[in-house]
Amino acid sequence: MGKDEDISHHPHGDLRLCDSAVRIYTEALSAGRVPRTALEPAPCLIELALVHPDPQDNDWIRPVPPSAALSHLLQPVIREVHERIRLSAALADSLAPLASVASTDPNLAITVLEGIPLIDTAIENALDSTRTEVLTLQPGGTGHAERLSKALGRALTMAEKGVALRHIYQHPARYSPAIKAYLSEVPPGHIQVRTIEQTVERLIVFDRTVAFIPASAARDVALEIRHPALVRYLIQVYEVLWAQAKPLTAPLQAAPAHTSVTAAQLSVARLLAEGNTDQIVARKLGISVRTCRAHIAKLMRTLGATSRTHLGALLVQTGIVESAGK
Repeated sequence: MGKDEDISHHPHGDLRLCDSAVRIYTEALSAGRVPRTALEPAPCLIELALVHPDPQDNDWIRPVPPSAALSHLLQPVIREVHERIRLSAALADSLAPLASVASTDPNLAITVLEGIPLIDTAIENALDSTRTEVLTLQPGGTGHAERLSKALGRALTMAEKGVALRHIYQHPARYSPAIKAYLSEVPPGHIQVRTIEQTVERLIVFDRTVAFIPASAARDVALEIRHPALVRYLIQVYEVLWAQAKPLTAPLQAAPAHTSVTAAQLSVARLLAEGNTDQIVARKLGISVRTCRAHIAKLMRTLGATSRTHLGALLVQTGIVESAGK
């Protein structure tokens, strides 16, 4: 491929390729490499790290595989999503004081519900009037047996009414016998389930008109939200998480092929590389601290690490996680 003398490069968005870049990248993928001079019409290929110098000949450039390129380009998008999730958690923490100034119109109310019996009653009332859809976000991975039994009764009632159910759990739920038993009881076609590595607090939305979120760490105080703007916002957060989550039947992201690291250990490794403590890693992944430390011990044995510091270096060297500087 020769140099394109008549093509100039125009500035464009950080995550967008110009026509010249698409053409050159396509040719590079087909041929395996292109001359360095071929990149002059499309410097964005270098800016977006879609190509790298040929280690055997500096005058040639080799393309990064599309799958690796996509993972690299998605990193800023993923960081932005996580930032929005943190903002949504802050919003939930700040909603309780608004109850005293909420409108007297019941359709615009933010009601504080104190005590599990009152919360359950409010949820049952919302279920009775639900006709189309229920969205739930359930942090943690195993689920309490009593809560799952209650959830099953509600799910069966919704299925009889033809209501669609969508659940988001965290990845450990994939290995929970209690959750598997619960899902097996719901008639096929009435429920969709996805799992996600990290999540925010519990959220339930009925017919996109009323939402329930915890208002205390013990979850014995909740907010019943009927303000349309706030409900829409919570649904947007849910849809972002749903798009990130993996269908229950789809395999989780695997570690590099040259390692024997499991998907669960990969999740732990990513959070360790960010400098999180064992307690924070466990909380974010919805697992116990004991389980978290067991994963860390297995990682150290698998990689031959002699210390936590050595483990961090090996995680980067082996490509299991990216360097914090990237």
